[in-house]
Amino acid sequence: MRHIPGGAQYRLHVGNPYMTVQTIAPADVNYFMLPLLSEKEFCRGLKEAIMNHPWHGFLFCLIWFFFFLNLPGTAWPQPQVDHSLYGELLARYVKEGGVDYRGFKDEEAKLDQYLKILENTHTKALSRDEQFAFYVNAYNAWTIKLILSGYPGVKSIKDLGSLFKSPWKKKICRIDGGILSLDDIEHKVLRPRFQDPRVHFAVNCASRSCPPLISEPYEGSQLNEQLDSAVRAFLNNPERNYLEGNELYVSKIFKWFSDDFNDDVVGFFLTYAEGAFRENLTANRDRIKVKHLHYDWSLNGK
Repeated sequence: MRHIPGGAQYRLHVGNPYMTVQTIAPADVNYFMLPLLSEKEFCRGLKEAIMNHPWHGFLFCLIWFFFFLNLPGTAWPQPQVDHSLYGELLARYVKEGGVDYRGFKDEEAKLDQYLKILENTHTKALSRDEQFAFYVNAYNAWTIKLILSGYPGVKSIKDLGSLFKSPWKKKICRIDGGILSLDDIEHKVLRPRFQDPRVHFAVNCASRSCPPLISEPYEGSQLNEQLDSAVRAFLNNPERNYLEGNELYVSKIFKWFSDDFNDDVVGFFLTYAEGAFRENLTANRDRIKVKHLHYDWSLNGK
């Protein structure tokens, strides 16, 4: 009797060149054919299978592979994107939301290496959270690249557009064999696919009124915590949003994307507000009127 991951047990009935495996579960008993499991037995079984009949060897390996693919409790590692190059740049050149574009310009070759990694990534092979993190990082990294295309002369990301095309509609982002715009990433991938309003506090438009760029890449393994942290940091910053009497002054993000917040800005704030801010929101909820602040499009550079 042997054990396999997940607590299941199996009994081996060795034959030539296969063995029958009897799996014993609390409620049932199952039989199926399986090639020999130990390295020595596997090699011996494979050799005998090929000698007896060539296609037996192939079938032997195939069954062995699918057994382990479906083994109870077997966790197969999900593909992950290496964001380390980008992480090094963010840690070095992003401080409290301020971006040192001169530093990024000096190491633009490293940024290009990271963008190449993104270009060569097969996004459909990623888990949902890894995809979410991938597209947020892609949006932010390509936004930096866009700014560098006009740096040091650029004062606002809007300077990089034209009379007929905004900078967000430029096809610059190389992903999955195609070329997307920043608008494509945000409005055709991130918002409709993930339907998570926290995305608005993760993507960064290189402007002072935009939720700040964080000093680390988003990672699928800690995505939920990173998104929550980004939302809390922005909503609880009195320079970004504040309550004055019964009037809640908020970013225009809540006007532009009101549907993403279910037309309930106050409810969204109550989910993430802290301390006295939360207490005042709760006490005045039924009387609060939402006002939208001016949006500063000047560059978020240091």
